[in-house]
This record gives sequence, structure tokens and C-alpha cells, in this order.
Amino acid sequence: MRTFLPDVDARLLDVVARARNPLDPLELRDLWLGRVEHELGTRSRRPELAEQWRRSRLWREVTAEEVLSSRSTVRFVKELFNWFFRDDLYGDLAEQRALLLSSGSVDEEHWGLPETLKECLRFALRRDWYGYSDSRGRIPAREAVAAYENALMERPVYDERNVAITLGGTFTVSTLADFVLSGTTAAAGQALCGIPNYPPLVEAVARRRDVRLVPLPSTAGRTSLQPLIAALTPETPLVLLQTAANPTGALVDEAELAQLINTASPTTTIVLDECHEWLGPERLRSVARAARNVVRVSSLSKNWSAPGMKTGWMLADRGFIDEYYEHASTMFGGPPSFLYTVVEVLARMERWRITGLSDAGIAELAEFEPSYGLTADRLNRAFHAYLTERDTREDALSTLRAATCHRLGKLAEVTVPAYSINAAITFPEWDDSYLCFRDLLRETGVAVYPGILNFCFNGGVARVTTARPWDELSAAADRLHVALGSMAGTADA
Repeated sequence: MRTFLPDVDARLLDVVARARNPLDPLELRDLWLGRVEHELGTRSRRPELAEQWRRSRLWREVTAEEVLSSRSTVRFVKELFNWFFRDDLYGDLAEQRALLLSSGSVDEEHWGLPETLKECLRFALRRDWYGYSDSRGRIPAREAVAAYENALMERPVYDERNVAITLGGTFTVSTLADFVLSGTTAAAGQALCGIPNYPPLVEAVARRRDVRLVPLPSTAGRTSLQPLIAALTPETPLVLLQTAANPTGALVDEAELAQLINTASPTTTIVLDECHEWLGPERLRSVARAARNVVRVSSLSKNWSAPGMKTGWMLADRGFIDEYYEHASTMFGGPPSFLYTVVEVLARMERWRITGLSDAGIAELAEFEPSYGLTADRLNRAFHAYLTERDTREDALSTLRAATCHRLGKLAEVTVPAYSINAAITFPEWDDSYLCFRDLLRETGVAVYPGILNFCFNGGVARVTTARPWDELSAAADRLHVALGSMAGTADA
């Protein structure tokens, strides 16, 4: 059975070894892109970068550990991430882009917010509910989130004092890094970031503390945390971990997660990015996730197709949330208050759904304030509409993911995701994921997301987002099939 491991390879070491200043992330980015342009040959779009690569030479020997512990590595990947979106995908190469499989989010025009939640937005605006609020969020919304999260746990562990409503996953991790690592009580060692991971999150941590990247292997949809556990020291101030990895969709092993939490020092803050932990079998989370030094981050971006709303929540120890209040009220005041009704209704209806409720009645009506003006009949109709849209969406996205992985599995090595809408595809024809993106875009018009942008350093790994209409996914697979066949034929000749 194949194991996916985002380890450092010879190509990354070669780039760092050729940099005149290996601490300059922009030089590393330009060397990486320069090699891509050089290998594109006559198809190069930026000959000046290719020439920079050709002029480079080896200056030093570099080890994988040096690369994984270097501040410049994190920033280099983030700068390459910026270049991909700003200068290539939506810049100079935009005219080549016909089919977009690189977005990382659900196509909201086909599977957007359920109508019930859209009505919450309209309701809040009609009531003019967009004034100042508690920096942790409105209490009813926090109560609803706590009850929903308790339904997902082995036993109830949360109340509203464990919850803060936030401005989405990326912002939350950034503000947590600032809150935890800027304090005088933070331990003095390196922060640990499991990879694969999302560059803005890792960069947010690296701006405030030295970071060591820890490659985590995944097999059969499960990520092993043993390398992360082995890397812990009493001086580790923070651990950043995606519980469902981006781009593999592999889920952390719950027993190993408990081992990580129990092994870490009480002064080590463990930040769990849970935003991709959906579109998979429902299961109970370990109560270890509610430990005093654990902070859990969720958002509406993936599971509810609303990345532009920048809304979510964090769960943490009551004392942590109380201290976070001061940080939040100083740095940004509070989240958009007109979104609290969406969060509250979503959390209540999700709890009813996962606990098997078929009809919302008097007891469910009593969970809402009388000022909402709800009736039992109106609430029940809204709940049924929510269930229908939610189940239809879940079935469609699961089917699309399975069908896409099956189609692409005939062309390349697919790491079938256990969760998430993303899948990691390894194309053996390439040993550089960015070159793979460029070649496929030029030959097929299909835009994939290079694996290096999520710290998958080795091989031709591409992330494919499967939450697209089937006609687009099928057309992309057909184009890739023709192009890969043509490339194989050319190689054989």
C-alpha cells in the first residue's frame, strides 16, 4: 500500500545549494521558477528567470534538516504560492486556463449556502443586526456552537465560555500565532508545523517564531503523527496541525492525536486546523481535543461553501478564551455581527441533523429567543429544507470525488482522500510539481495546483479540487488522458 510522504528531495536541496544567499526567499523562488523556465525550453515565458538559473552554480552542501528548519523555506513556499495565483494562474497564463481544478473550494454557484442560511442573512439585515458586539461573539451563537461540538465529542465538554466566533480559518490561525507567540510566557523553542499544510497558516506562525516543518506520512487515508510526537520538546511553544491534510484528505489517527496532546508540555499550545475535516464518515472526536492546551479552529469556508464570508469559530479552554477576549478587542474588535444568526442557526440545525432528529418541534423552538418571531411550523419547514439541501449537496460532492479519483486513477497515482474535496494526484512523468502545472496548463488548458505550494516538496504532486460540475471534471480528465498519452508516445519515439 502506497504511503504519501511530503519529504525534501534532491531538487529542493539543489535550489538552496545554488542560492548566493540561502536566507533570501525571493532568490529561492526565482531559482525554482528559473529552473522551470529553463526546462520548458522554447516554451518558456520568462527567459530572464531561465538565464538566472543557467548562471547559478553550487555554493554549498545542504541537508534536509537544514531546509526543514529554515525560515527562508517557509517564506519561499509562500512567495511561490503568491506567484502562482497573482502572476501565473490569474496573471500572464490566464489565457491558457480553460478548466480550473486548482481552487481548493466548493463551486458555490452549484453548491452554495443552503437557502435557510441565506434567509438568516436577510433576516439579520432586516433587523439591523450589525452593531458592536462582544469580541468573542454573541452568546446565543456561542451556545449553539458549543452544543453542536459537544454532539461530535465522546462526551459533552464545552459551553459558551469555550467558544469564540472568529473571522475564518486563516485569520484565526494568524491571530492565534500572534496571541500565543508574542506573549512573554511562550516557550522559547521552535514551533512545529506538520506538512502538508497551507502556506498562509505556516507563514503566520513563522513570522513570530522559528519553525520546523515536520513531514507526516499518510497511508490508506490516515496520517501518522509519530514524527511530530518525536519532534516535541519541553520548549516547543506551538504545534500547528491540520486534522485532515490539504491536499491528501488524510485524517489524523485519533489515538495518535491523543498521544501528541498528552506528550506535549502543558506550555505547548496545539492548534488544530479542522477546516478540511468534512465529507467523510461521521465519527466521535476524542475528548483529548478539549485539553487545556488545545485550540480547535473551524470555518464556514469549506464545509458550507462560504470562503468569502470569513466566518468560523475556535474552541479552547475557558481561561484561554477569556484572555483572547482582550487580544481580540484590541486587534480587531469583533467579528461581523450580522453573521451571528447564520452561525447560530447552522450550529443548531447541524446538531439536530447529526443526532438523528427528523422534525423540529416545541423543544427546538425553545432554543431560540422569542424576539426571532419563529413558529414551530416555520422552524420545522426551514429545518426540512436545510436537511434536503445539505444531504443532496453531501451526496453530490461525495459522488463527484469518487468518480474523479476513479477517472484520474487511470492516468496517475491518486491518493484517495478520506475527507475533504481535494485529492493529491502524483504524475510520474514529472519530478517537479510546478513544472507539471505549467506543462499541463499549456497542453490541456487544465489548471491544477502544484503540490509544492502545500509543502509537498518531492515529485509531480498536484492537488485537484473535485467539487466542480461533472462536465468540467470529465472534460479535464479527457484532456489529461489525451495529453499524457501524447507525451508518452513522444517519449517512446
